[in-house]
Amino acid sequence: MSKEKIWLSSPHMGGREQSYIQQAFDTNWIAPLGPNVLGFESDLEDYLQNGTSVFVGALSSGTAAIHLALILLGVSSGDEVICQSMTFSASANPILYQGALPVFVDSEPDTWNMCPESLEEAIKDRIAKGNKPKAIIAVHLYGMPFKADEITAIAKKYQIPLIEDSAEALGSSYKGEKCGTFGDIGVLSFNGNKIITTSGGGAIVVRSKELKDRAVFFATQSRDNAPHYQHSEIGYNYRMSNICAGIGRGQMEVLDEHVSLRRKANAFYSDYFSAIDGVKVLEEPNSDWFSNHWLTGIVIDQEKTGKTSEDLRLAFEKENIESRPLWKPMHLQPIFEKYPYYGTDISANLFKNGLCLPSSSNLTDNDYARLEDVLNGFFF
Repeated sequence: MSKEKIWLSSPHMGGREQSYIQQAFDTNWIAPLGPNVLGFESDLEDYLQNGTSVFVGALSSGTAAIHLALILLGVSSGDEVICQSMTFSASANPILYQGALPVFVDSEPDTWNMCPESLEEAIKDRIAKGNKPKAIIAVHLYGMPFKADEITAIAKKYQIPLIEDSAEALGSSYKGEKCGTFGDIGVLSFNGNKIITTSGGGAIVVRSKELKDRAVFFATQSRDNAPHYQHSEIGYNYRMSNICAGIGRGQMEVLDEHVSLRRKANAFYSDYFSAIDGVKVLEEPNSDWFSNHWLTGIVIDQEKTGKTSEDLRLAFEKENIESRPLWKPMHLQPIFEKYPYYGTDISANLFKNGLCLPSSSNLTDNDYARLEDVLNGFFF
């Protein structure tokens, strides 16, 4: 069999991206504005809204979207922001950009996302200490929706704005509502490894045109409405280019297909591991959840299997197949370990025993055969 690289999550073009890019060249819209930007935003708005209007601003990255969300919510130096601990560092880094202080919260075992009980414990304790959090950042990890009913209810109970990090969850939904639309502000990512890509890019999802306009204002260097360049507020170079947005327009045409193919990969692993005691695949808790399964994650019980997740990673690596440990929780990271943490050891154990498996939407039959050969050789 071929030993070409099998990637964890590789870009997958649909074929129409070039036509949108060519339009940008033909009309000389080689700038961080233009018809593709407006069209991509409109495509996303149409896809996300389900009876409730949403407004989307296309940006240079998901990280930029989180940063602007914090700015829009008035987070500043000395404020505290609660953040899911088990996530990529981009969820937490913008808190420090603002001079604010992160407060990390553990996961729960059903979805691996923010634990509602630990979240409420953190809020109560921070309020008791005189530091009511200014915002909450909750993440749909690997495309699996967090417990939206519980998390949003707690945010509303304590009147704390919710930033919904849906960087990994475009195409996922909970009770029929698309991820990216539960929070006060939603965040999307189109990095090269995401469900669809614009090479690099992201978007902010808000509830009003006024808020979108404010986000776009900050994202274009906060240029005042004047014939000359005048700036009364700090601005950022965070707008998406018309070229990248053209890629995004083509990718939107295959988004649902990509979701279906990612879910096919998850079904392959779920079926395979159903016969192996001691390996748990991240799956929807019930029919309320619909995950895009951007990445399929597993947890290996070493006592039951006699194997570790690191052993499996190395077995894949030997066959030129990429896999990766689950996210290392933020409260265990050197840059963040000094900040408050609420919870137990759920996220730490997930990191210790977990592995993300190849989940690309362009996996071939040959790729699946190679994956199965490695798994058979490893477990049997």
